[in-house]
Amino acid sequence: MHVTHLSLADFRSYERAEVPLGPGVTAFLGPNGQGKTNLVEAVGYIATLGSHRVSSDAPLVRMGAERAIVRAQVRQGEREQLVELELNPGKSNRARINRSSQVRPRDVLGIVRTVLFAPEDLALVKGDPGERRRFVDELVTARAPRMAGVRSDYERVLKQRNTLLKSAAMARRHGGKGVDLSTLDVWDQHLARVGAELLAQRLDLLAVLGPLADKAYERLAPGGGPVSFEYRASAGAAPSAASPAGSSAGSAEELYGVLLAALGQARKQEIERGVTLVGPHRDEVLLRLGELPAKGYASHGESWSFALSLRLAAYELLKSEGHEPVLVLDDVFAELDTRRRERLAELVAPAEQVLVTAAVPEDVPEVLAGARFSVAEGEVARL
Repeated sequence: MHVTHLSLADFRSYERAEVPLGPGVTAFLGPNGQGKTNLVEAVGYIATLGSHRVSSDAPLVRMGAERAIVRAQVRQGEREQLVELELNPGKSNRARINRSSQVRPRDVLGIVRTVLFAPEDLALVKGDPGERRRFVDELVTARAPRMAGVRSDYERVLKQRNTLLKSAAMARRHGGKGVDLSTLDVWDQHLARVGAELLAQRLDLLAVLGPLADKAYERLAPGGGPVSFEYRASAGAAPSAASPAGSSAGSAEELYGVLLAALGQARKQEIERGVTLVGPHRDEVLLRLGELPAKGYASHGESWSFALSLRLAAYELLKSEGHEPVLVLDDVFAELDTRRRERLAELVAPAEQVLVTAAVPEDVPEVLAGARFSVAEGEVARL
């Protein structure tokens, strides 16, 4: 699968942009702040319905415009599809496939898949648990696009349950009339049901991703591993390990019982604090390098190798399941030493499509020869 054409209207810095693409390597070159990342961000948005740089759509719409449009022509074997997303901050976004009648934005998920390498990836190792949860959940959704709906349902139920708990906590603190908590049992069941499905998918993913990450780390930093994962569930009793040897994940039905029981045990504390303390939103994925946690113990170089190995493992997993993604390397080579730069380039070069951004041509390793575009002052020109 690869993108053959990218079209933008009022997206980020671009009033209009038409970019022909093809298989192999395409590099976007130009000084920082000229719009290189905006181009690959648009491809990523088609794939994930989100940006790797901001958490809302508003910054993606060009200043002064009401909406932005991103279109991508995609080829999968002999089949071609045109995917279009209209971003409407404060309103519902719209989507179309092959210029047909509108579909839900989530219906475009799976047409384009991407794996993104970016300077922010260091946060996967050194950052807070939310960074690792997002990485896992985005990959879960890339494997099974229907999980976008599960994740959305979980966030909705969590928000409503937290609203009820917060009201109860406020009433207790101010000595007011108690809040009716008779519906909390129902919210517990809803949260446990969708949470169990998400948790089961996470555990299954980490079990198969572990060996791939360990192999990728060995190729990037021979003799420096092994690397492994440990899943720490807030529910406490869920299966917790996903090692390079693999591990069995509990079924969603089993995990439903675990989560429901944990919610019951935490209820008193949750009412006191006014927030949900149990569920996938509170879980952690511990990354290990050898016998030690990578966070706090790995050197800067080791942390980079670990982060890169996670992305490479994601690519290999999707490819092995018949969904080879577009690889996006957003200004990542400037962050790496010469050894890691060359090894990473050699590992990604065989991919069907690789999109690279760099400030200067010298930042792109020779093995990644291919099409070149200059990006300056909102203009994209082929070199």
